[in-house]
Amino acid sequence: MASLEDALGAIWTGTELQRDFEALCDCGGRLAGSESERQARSYLSSRLDEIGGKRADLTFDYTGNFPLAARLALTAPAQRELEVLALPGSPPGDVAGTVVDLGLGAERDFAAAGDLLEGAVALVRHEYPFTTGHTHRRFKYEWAKRAGAAAFLIANDAGAGPVAGGAGTGSPDDIPAAGISRSAGETLARAAGAGQATVRLEVESERRTWPAANLVLDLPGRTGEWVVVCAHYDGHELAESAMDNATGAAAVLEIGRRLAPLAGSLRRGIRLCLFTVEEWGLTGSLRYATGLPEDERRAISAAVALDSITGHPRLCALTTGSARMERLVALVSARTAVPVDVVRPVLANSDHHSFHQAGIDAMRLIAGYGRADSLTRRLLTAADTRDLVDPAQLKAAVTTATLLVLAACDEDR
Repeated sequence: MASLEDALGAIWTGTELQRDFEALCDCGGRLAGSESERQARSYLSSRLDEIGGKRADLTFDYTGNFPLAARLALTAPAQRELEVLALPGSPPGDVAGTVVDLGLGAERDFAAAGDLLEGAVALVRHEYPFTTGHTHRRFKYEWAKRAGAAAFLIANDAGAGPVAGGAGTGSPDDIPAAGISRSAGETLARAAGAGQATVRLEVESERRTWPAANLVLDLPGRTGEWVVVCAHYDGHELAESAMDNATGAAAVLEIGRRLAPLAGSLRRGIRLCLFTVEEWGLTGSLRYATGLPEDERRAISAAVALDSITGHPRLCALTTGSARMERLVALVSARTAVPVDVVRPVLANSDHHSFHQAGIDAMRLIAGYGRADSLTRRLLTAADTRDLVDPAQLKAAVTTATLLVLAACDEDR
């Protein structure tokens, strides 16, 4: 009979984890609604089928503005073409206007700009997203809309080409939005600081409805209760979306593969969930978690979301303020002597938040939260490729995640 030691040892000696990670990167960036995402879905489905258990593909139609192309030109005081990327969710548009530089784009920056933003092009900076003090891109976009801006530009802070990320929800008041490189942002900021700077932004996008699917596999335990271990498999058109989130999706497969022989002995069963359209407002997991019938929702004891689990040797658990999740983290850390930092604020930055909104204890495991030297700084850029992922770091993160899932399954022991 398989043992926990066998399962943990196989994570380190086996080749399947790295194989799955590489295969997902081979699919490309996996932007939701793209052929790249469909290829990844097909691959993940076949791997889940190999594990066994009860399988389900929970399909739904998603409608959104699918990005096609963008062009950005500085038209005054000089003329210059700038590197640009249409953001998922952005409506199409052809906007000519004055650039208003809002710095980081905090709420106070928008308040200070006042009427200057009416009909203008708002310029903000992307921030390292994994600190409690940062302001998310979607807040900046909404503030720009409310201020009457005609378009929205967000500049990369990491220097690796344009920055990606969703913007817009299909609302009638959505405005064209694009990501630009750090150098393009600096060019526009200098021009705006020297006097009136004007640009022309052209965004091509298409309103589409496409079939999406959340992939689910149940490995029953001794009772009707479940612990969900989940990750999103969609990404962005840039690079390979390797850290975000080929690492998490490959980890879910590995945990299912190694724990399948043990699941029947656990108090709670293990439910593997691979969600899509996460990068468009956590849509896949929100549809799943908040759409569950009451009895099925109550049967989920806890959820552990794996998202960007490499990039720094220090792991962090975003616990949504749950004392129970913190106890599980402390228990695993004590048993393994591998410290996991706890981050308590409720942060809507991954699929764990969808379960939290549904009243289910949840956490997100992530690498290097609050660490300025974390490679997760490269997320949402063309630098998010497989060469940034240390195989040993990935195995270590999967080992910790496996123990967290097991602790949640049998925490009454």
